[in-house]
Amino acid sequence: MSPMDLALFGNDPWWLVIIKAVLLFVLLLLLTIFNVWFERRVVAFMQHRKGPNMNGPFGLFQALADGSKLILKEDFAPSGVDKVIFTLAPFIMVTSALSIFSVIPIGGTITVPFTDIETQLQLTDSPVSVLLILAIASVGIYGVVLAGWSSTSTYSLLGALRSSAQMISYEIAMGLSLVGVFLFAGSMSTSEIVSAQQNPIVLFNVDTGLPGWFALLLLPSFIIYGISMVGETNRAPFDLPEAESELVAGYLTDYSGMRYALFFLAEYVNMLTVSAIATTLFMGGWHAPWPFNLIEWADAGLLGPVWFFLKVYTFMFIFVWLRGTLPRFRYDQFMDLGWKWLIPISLLWLVVVAVLRMGITEGWFANRIFLVVAGVLVVAALALAFFGGKEEPDPGPKRRTFDPFAGGFPVPPMPGQRLPGQARVVQSSSTATATVERDDAEHDGIEGDETADFEADGNDADSHERS
Repeated sequence: MSPMDLALFGNDPWWLVIIKAVLLFVLLLLLTIFNVWFERRVVAFMQHRKGPNMNGPFGLFQALADGSKLILKEDFAPSGVDKVIFTLAPFIMVTSALSIFSVIPIGGTITVPFTDIETQLQLTDSPVSVLLILAIASVGIYGVVLAGWSSTSTYSLLGALRSSAQMISYEIAMGLSLVGVFLFAGSMSTSEIVSAQQNPIVLFNVDTGLPGWFALLLLPSFIIYGISMVGETNRAPFDLPEAESELVAGYLTDYSGMRYALFFLAEYVNMLTVSAIATTLFMGGWHAPWPFNLIEWADAGLLGPVWFFLKVYTFMFIFVWLRGTLPRFRYDQFMDLGWKWLIPISLLWLVVVAVLRMGITEGWFANRIFLVVAGVLVVAALALAFFGGKEEPDPGPKRRTFDPFAGGFPVPPMPGQRLPGQARVVQSSSTATATVERDDAEHDGIEGDETADFEADGNDADSHERS
């Protein structure tokens, strides 16, 4: 597709634009209902359960029933909340999640039934569509932030603060991972990026027939984007803004009914959105994979959306797979991954991509001397990575210290029992009460394998009973 093909957009009749927008909205709603069922069934399969299978064929109506129940539940707001912002927050998230799909190409050119009008299976496109996607995605985070800020719960505020830090940390890495795609595609238009990936991969001047997917050509960028998209959607193992184990439900703690359903809708639409972006920018978009791309009729028309959603649901399966297998990260682990690993690696890889792109443009790789020098540098870097560095000296055996809480909450000793510890318990024969005298060894650095005797008066039998 040449740059002039962008002129195909913006020429549709107004009624066709409305029909495409409504169909896209309905499609996303239906896919959200399906995704709830899909997630429950996949997790059930992984855990050797059946999942929803009673209501409707294969249990498909169960997700519809759950959604209807959630919408019809009582919707209330706690006293003291900022009601305007409290109500506006979920709408911001849903609007941004739905808007991103307007620039995603789902298919190629088709003819509208009963007319001679040709149109793209894409609502619109722009020379800077990917920047528009990143901008809209950033606005969606405000829904989470405002939801926590307007609530009365401290847990909601903590979840909103986590979401803010999460957005800053992972959107930087996500944006850097996309720069390599821009350099190789020569455009920020989604339709042109999809078209650029149809150029075959050439190895040693032999056409392999494989499409030039950027997931293969820019594998580190693809991996970084894959990690970042999970963090951007607040999904496990990066669901720290919700974090039921420590924040009740995070920014959703004060929400119920219809407003909670909107957050629920936005989360699943965002999963679809980031999966569609990965499909568009890295997996060839709606075009067929090899070897089906060699068949003309299999790589055009209404089969385009079929290939597109097959790729999208590959990513959706990975989302569910991660949720069913990985525990939630600690907050410090999550931030370390973003700032200490993803961002530095993205910057280094961006330099490599820029050099490769310049080398391809200037014909550096046609020079054998350049290839020899580059090969030597790669081998030296690998050798340094695997065999370089100094061996750390053996620190020797570690001194163990006794932890009285290692086996749980400490209990009073049984009669005549000898336990390791740093306190001596002396029973009083007259009042059957214990007084604790600190052992002098506490200040002398007593070792963990040393013990202290617990003495008791044997004349009073009641003094041996547990309190």
